[in-house]
Amino acid sequence: MSATVGPVAINTFREAVRDRVLYNLVLFALLMIGAAILVGEISIGIERLVIINLGLTAISVFGLVMAIFIGVGLVYKEIEKRTLYSLLAKPIRRWEFLVGKYAGLLLTLAVNTAFMTLGLAAALFYVGWRFERSDTSILVAIYFILLEFALVTALALFFSCFTTPMLSTLYTLGIYITGVFADDIRAVGDFTRNPAVLGVTRAIYYVVPNFHNFNAISMAAHGNAIPFTLFWQNTLYAALYVAVLLLAASAVFSRRNLK
Repeated sequence: MSATVGPVAINTFREAVRDRVLYNLVLFALLMIGAAILVGEISIGIERLVIINLGLTAISVFGLVMAIFIGVGLVYKEIEKRTLYSLLAKPIRRWEFLVGKYAGLLLTLAVNTAFMTLGLAAALFYVGWRFERSDTSILVAIYFILLEFALVTALALFFSCFTTPMLSTLYTLGIYITGVFADDIRAVGDFTRNPAVLGVTRAIYYVVPNFHNFNAISMAAHGNAIPFTLFWQNTLYAALYVAVLLLAASAVFSRRNLK
């Protein structure tokens, strides 16, 4: 890793932390987790299930909002403010700038996710006054959510290298929604048995990131153990996909005329 990536990542983290939108989103997510306690008290006997379900969903949804709406502006804002030109005038290559921006936003998401996780832990402790061994599956589910954030951030950064924030948001959201329903899209192709439709659905299934594989909220809520094979498969899958997206973003951004 280049020595110039670190300072860019730290500066990106500092800029993101100053953004009040982050605090509002984290506060709203914590309020959602608090609301889960009230709903759990109404749902007699399944309080923990409701709290874990709503809590993890809140962490996932608001983290994705952060990843998309901050990620799509990472490059665009630097160009608009013309701060990118002074940065690139220094001994820093464009790919180092992109990787630093990506790492900084990912660090921001990780810190915010940690705060929301503490809120969920406090809600669970408030209800049961103890933690259970099965709660370790909650940590694995949160780790999968972070992998999901890493993929979405890489997508947002890739699109931000050559288009506007509005279009980047639409593209990233479109791919995310498609990835969530990737299994269903493939099933449609198998059901129709039409060669053309089957070819298109198979292409979508294998090209678009399969976000459905990262959803372990239901397993965590029911206290089911998450298989270790799924742990390393998701980790490897996310790492490879992020690497490809960062390489593609670097290739596009390196060829972009910034004059």
